Amino acid sequence: MAGSRPVPRPASRAVLAPGVPTRVLAARVLAQVIGRGRSLKGELTTALPQLDDARDRALLEALCFAVLRRRAAYDAALAGWMQRPLGARDAELRALLQVGFAQLDALELPAHAALSATVDAARALGFERQAGMVNALLRRAQRDGFADQPARAAFPNWLAKKIELDWPEQAAAVFEASLQPAPLWLRVNGQQTDRGTVLTQLQGAGIAAEPSALAADAVCLPQPVPVASLPGFAQGALSVQDLSAQQVADALSLRKGARVLDACAAPGGKSAHLLERDPTLQLLALDIDARRLKRIGETFARTGVGANAQVRAADASAPDSWWDGQPFDAILLDAPCSATGIIRRQPDVLLHRRPADVEALVALQARLLDACFGVLAPGGTMLYATCSILREENQFQIEAFLQRTPRAGFLPLDERFGHDCWAGRQRLPGENGADGFFYARLLRKG
Repeated sequence: MAGSRPVPRPASRAVLAPGVPTRVLAARVLAQVIGRGRSLKGELTTALPQLDDARDRALLEALCFAVLRRRAAYDAALAGWMQRPLGARDAELRALLQVGFAQLDALELPAHAALSATVDAARALGFERQAGMVNALLRRAQRDGFADQPARAAFPNWLAKKIELDWPEQAAAVFEASLQPAPLWLRVNGQQTDRGTVLTQLQGAGIAAEPSALAADAVCLPQPVPVASLPGFAQGALSVQDLSAQQVADALSLRKGARVLDACAAPGGKSAHLLERDPTLQLLALDIDARRLKRIGETFARTGVGANAQVRAADASAPDSWWDGQPFDAILLDAPCSATGIIRRQPDVLLHRRPADVEALVALQARLLDACFGVLAPGGTMLYATCSILREENQFQIEAFLQRTPRAGFLPLDERFGHDCWAGRQRLPGENGADGFFYARLLRKG
């Protein structure tokens, strides 16, 4: 099944009861993500437009995230409460039960409404005979609750061990922070407005917001709201971008009008930020996936930047296929990575990532580093960045690059960018309210 099926319409009535379609879709999304290895973001992209009400869309997302964050506890409860385990064919039923648990546990929704809508969703999904069992299990969950599970239990053991080896003193905090909801970070478009004006507008709209001392364009909303409700968002005055990603512009520290390469640019947020800072940049945005170029164009169009930028589908690791021979003053290499620093935003990483994936990513990152450094002008700077927290993708990757590249050096970054990792800096998940992120600023010696 390529995506979520449309919500069923029972023959006995024209529409499902309020709240039922949301539970049905949540079960189907989770069955695909947990049972078939689908991307949570991809499944939600298909499912969310099937709900007309913004509140239902927000609930669908909240249910999916809550289940993935608390899956270890819910699986343990099902194993203890059911005489016979559910089979592979019951993926949607299992997911629906977890959705029911999340309503009572993580989201603390009113029990009567949660039970009624979830039992009705079981019938809508074709589990008429199991509706009584669903009701009984939800009532037991309401009565008994769930045993506490250490945050580490949500991580595959191989990944937990890597994190404990890389960050022995911070590992427990990393596990906890990765399972917490993230705040909503906004980037102010300096071509249209300023942060003080935005903060005043948000206050006037009744939206709590805080400026960040670490990034001049960053505003944090501790309680996320639908972006459509943000003053100026539709006009491009604001963009959603985590603090850690916004700091890329500060770390790169470009001179005015520089010739810049964004080597892995989609969906275009970092390129747009650089152009908001300086519209005179000669920027080339590359991405290997031609389908994602549309996202870059949409980002540029909404924010009103990119008139002088070029966007191309190309493999940054193969410059012979796209480079015109003119070196770049600066390069942003936001490299493909394990995404272990953004689990709080992509909890399905815990389901889908494998040790072999990390090995392949490390090899790809090395190829990209070598290729991009080859098109950097003498005296130019290249910022290597990832949303990983694994040293083999970050500190060790940069150490190996510097050892094999005599003309390469590094320019230190200060404590605003996280923990000192010799040639780079590492922020861990939740620190400063931000995502886990690594930065290393490299120099091509003349």
